[in-house]
Amino acid sequence: MNLANTAFVLIASILVLFMTPGLAFFYGGLVSEKNVVNTMLSVFIMTGVAILLWVFVGYSLSFSGNVLGVVGNLRHAFMTGVNLASLTASHIPVGVYSLFQMMFAIITPALFVGAVVGRIRFKFLLLFLLAWSVCIYYPMVHLVWSPAGWLAKLGVLDFAGGTVVHINAGVTALVLSAWLGPRLAKDHPGQHYNLPWVLLGTAILWVGWYGFNAGSALAVNGVAVQAAITSTVATATAMVVWMFLDIWTNGKPTLVGVCTGTLCGLVAITPAAGYVTVMGSVAIGTLATLASYGFIALLKPKLGVDDALDAFGCHGVSGIVGSILTGVFASKAVNPAVTQNGLIYGGGWHLLGIQLLATGLTIVLVAAMGSGLILLLRRLTPMRVDAAEEAMGLDQGEHGEQVDYTVGLSERLTDYRPDQELYAPEFKGQLQHLQK
Repeated sequence: MNLANTAFVLIASILVLFMTPGLAFFYGGLVSEKNVVNTMLSVFIMTGVAILLWVFVGYSLSFSGNVLGVVGNLRHAFMTGVNLASLTASHIPVGVYSLFQMMFAIITPALFVGAVVGRIRFKFLLLFLLAWSVCIYYPMVHLVWSPAGWLAKLGVLDFAGGTVVHINAGVTALVLSAWLGPRLAKDHPGQHYNLPWVLLGTAILWVGWYGFNAGSALAVNGVAVQAAITSTVATATAMVVWMFLDIWTNGKPTLVGVCTGTLCGLVAITPAAGYVTVMGSVAIGTLATLASYGFIALLKPKLGVDDALDAFGCHGVSGIVGSILTGVFASKAVNPAVTQNGLIYGGGWHLLGIQLLATGLTIVLVAAMGSGLILLLRRLTPMRVDAAEEAMGLDQGEHGEQVDYTVGLSERLTDYRPDQELYAPEFKGQLQHLQK
C-alpha cells in the first residue's frame, strides 16, 4: 500500500461525499419556500440509497467481469469475494477505490433532482433512482472506466466523469422534465428561498470538486496537481464570463448567475481536468459557459421543457462541451495516458472523433433507457403529485414539514394591520393632533 496515495484518495472520497449536502443547499436555496424540504431531502436521501445499492450490486456491475463491453456481472454482489486489501495499479487498496467510486454513484443522481423539483412524487423518484442506477449508471461506469469497457478500449478520455456523471445526469434531467410536464404555476424567477444558501452550496461544491477531479488521478502525482490547477482556472473563467454575460444582457450582475457560471466551469473541466493545459482550461471554461448561457436564455424557452433549476442547461450542456473539447485540447505533455494529442496540438481528428462518438452515444443511450424506465415505472406508481398538492407545496404534501416557522409567519404578515387602523375611532384625536 502506498500510504500517500491511499490517504489522498480517502480524503478525496470525503470531499466528494461533502458535495451532496452542498448540492442540497444549492438547490434548496434556489426553490420557493414551499418546496425547500422536499428538494433538500430528495438530494440527501441519495446518499443512503446509493451507498447501499453500490454495495449490493453496483460495484459488481461496474467492475466485475464483462458482458459485451457494456456491463459487468453479479459475481461480487454484496461485495462477496472482493479482497478489499488487494492493491490497484496506483497501490491503493481496492476497498478505497470502491469507496471513491461509491461517492460518484451518490452525487450523480442527486444532480438531476433540480430538474423536477416541486412536482414529482418522492416515491417515484426513489424507484427511478434504483432502476436508473442499475440500468444506466453502472453500465456507463463499466463502458468508460472499466478496462474491459467498450468505450474505454476505443480510447475515450473522461478523466472524472464528463460522460459518466454530467452528460448522464443532465440528459436524465431533460428526459424526466419532458415526461413530467411543466409546473402548473411557475414561481417567479426571483423567488428564491435563500440566496446565501446558494452561495454556500456553490462554495461547498467547488471545494468538494477537488476531490472529484484531482482525486481521479488516484495518486499524489503531477496529474493530480494539473487537475487541481485546471479545475480552479476553468471555474474562475466560467464565473467571470457568466457575470459579464449577465451585465451585457440584463444590465447588472446577479449572485445566482455567478454561482451558476461557477458550476458550469466545474462541470466542463471535469472530463478534461487531467489531460489539458492551463490555457486549455480557460478555453473550455469560456466556451462551455457561452453554450450553457445560450441554451438557458435562448433555446430552452423554445423547447417548452420545464427543467426547473436548469440541470440540463448546466450539467448536460457544459458536460457535452467539455467532453467534446477534450478531443481538441488534450495533450501528451500533460498526461502520458493521452496516446494521441488533441486537434489543436496536431493530433488530427482521431481523438476528437472518439470524443464525439462517446458523447453522442451517451446522449442516445441515456435518453432511450431513461424514457423506457419512466414508461415502465409510471405503470407501477403515479409520477406526479396532484394539482392541489403542487399548489400547497411538496414540503407539506409529501413530508408534512416546512422549512421553518417564518414561512407561515410571513404569510400571516401580509394580512397585518396596525392598531391605528384596527381601532381608528379610539385613535382619532391623537391622529388629528399628529396631522397638525
